[in-house]
Amino acid sequence: MKLIVETVVAQDYLQVKEGFTESLFLKLNPPFPPVKLIRFDGSESGDLVSLELNFLLFKQNWTSKITESQLTEKEYFFVDEGIQLPFFLKSWMHKHRLIKSGNHCLIRDEIDYEGPNSVISNLLYPILKGQFLYRKPIYKKVFG
Repeated sequence: MKLIVETVVAQDYLQVKEGFTESLFLKLNPPFPPVKLIRFDGSESGDLVSLELNFLLFKQNWTSKITESQLTEKEYFFVDEGIQLPFFLKSWMHKHRLIKSGNHCLIRDEIDYEGPNSVISNLLYPILKGQFLYRKPIYKKVFG
C-alpha cells in the first residue's frame, strides 16, 4: 500500500536536510508506542537506523537501512527500507523527499508498505497515516 504525507516549511531544502538529525528523529516519534533508539547512523546510503517499539505487553525491533540518497539542485531524498520489521509488517520502504519550493521546502513522505496480508495492510493504513500526520506540526515548529 502507498501512503503520502506532505508538509511545507519555511526553510530552504538544504537547511532542512541539515536538520534531519538524531534529535529530529526522536521528536518525530509519537507517544505510542514508545520508541527506544538503538542505533542512528544518519540518512546517507548504507546508514542503519534501529529502534525498539514498546507495546507495553511486548516489544518489537525495527531496523531500516538507507538504500539510496541523492542531492540535486531541486531536491534531496533518502530511502529507508526495512530489513528487520515488526511482525505486523511484511515490507517497508520510506522515501523522504525534501523538495525546493522557492524559499520554502516541501517535505514529502512517501511510504510503501505491506502487512502479512491485505486485511492487516488495510488496518494499518489509518494508524500509519496518523503517525505521519503527527510529524506535520513538528516539522513546522523545527523548520518554521
